[in-house]
Amino acid sequence: MAVLEAGQIRQDIPCTVTDHKAELGFDLRFHAGFDVTVPLRELAGNGEILTVIFRVYPREAPLHVAYFVQHFNVPAIEDDAKGDATLQGGIDLGEGSYHVDWLMRDRADHLCSSTWDLDADLPPKDKPMPLFITANQVTESIPQPFVNDVAASDSKPTDDNLTVKLLVNFAPQEAYSAALQRTDTDALVSILKTIQRDPRVAHVSLVAFNIDEGRIVYRQEMASRIDFQALGKALQTMKLGTINLQHLEQKHSDSDFLENLITSEVGAATHPDAVIFAGPKAMLSADVPQDSLRRIGDIDCPVFYMNYALDPRAVPWKDSISHAIRTFKGTEYTISRPRDLWFSTSEMVNRIVRHKRERALATAVGGGAH
Repeated sequence: MAVLEAGQIRQDIPCTVTDHKAELGFDLRFHAGFDVTVPLRELAGNGEILTVIFRVYPREAPLHVAYFVQHFNVPAIEDDAKGDATLQGGIDLGEGSYHVDWLMRDRADHLCSSTWDLDADLPPKDKPMPLFITANQVTESIPQPFVNDVAASDSKPTDDNLTVKLLVNFAPQEAYSAALQRTDTDALVSILKTIQRDPRVAHVSLVAFNIDEGRIVYRQEMASRIDFQALGKALQTMKLGTINLQHLEQKHSDSDFLENLITSEVGAATHPDAVIFAGPKAMLSADVPQDSLRRIGDIDCPVFYMNYALDPRAVPWKDSISHAIRTFKGTEYTISRPRDLWFSTSEMVNRIVRHKRERALATAVGGGAH
């Protein structure tokens, strides 16, 4: 505490501390952190334990302090070892201005310390966007995104009581990647959470699928909120980067899967207030034939596609899901940045509400005329 309070730079252990500026992630939380670099020769020996202790507080509320601790087990290192060891840490923040006091010590109580300020600010044009973490709040980084959304219970329901069906292609941005990257899962889960958090959305159903595997990975029937823990567990069964021999025998197995999925889910006898597709671009061997989709006929709810594309210029043309929703006069949104997610969701839900009210009005007028 004396070292933290002093706010001095100590280098009993020679180190270089580099702080990371706060950046807004797709999970709608600001992320900040640090790298600390130590020459390996300074850690030579049969094993060491380095302890990092730091505190963070809003500059306008210095009594609201959050403390963090990390332990790093250092393996045996030769006396003449070359190079550096780099250790990292991170935290999540709400909007605000913060101060950080940081130190690292070894078992002999040798110290390395640093201090810095950081700001987590939304640009003025993004101020209407509510984050998934409150202003001046400091928390540990969430180790994985599949955490049930407690904050959703705080929203006040409205009279709109929307029901939406979500069809999400859980796939990596890189088509041939053997794993979902954290940025991919953060973005796709955040799309689901942003929709669920809108107070006008009362119930959601979810179909999580993977076109490359040609299967539905997880299904949840209509409920007030999504079970993200169950979804995360189901996604662990995916085997990306492998080839199904049965699919190789079919000329367009990926397109056939998408066609069957749309036929069964969009062409169901009863419809929610909206059907929403989400996922990265699905560039299939062939698009689903429009004639096959037209057989579904008119559906009495709007269809949307939230296309997650970190770099839209890398693949500028439309994908197979985009081509498919044209049949239903669907609307597509490109999600490249966190702000795209919020503003697209707001516009989409507004359109769903408007369509539902117009349909109710037409029904009431038609019933009265009859």
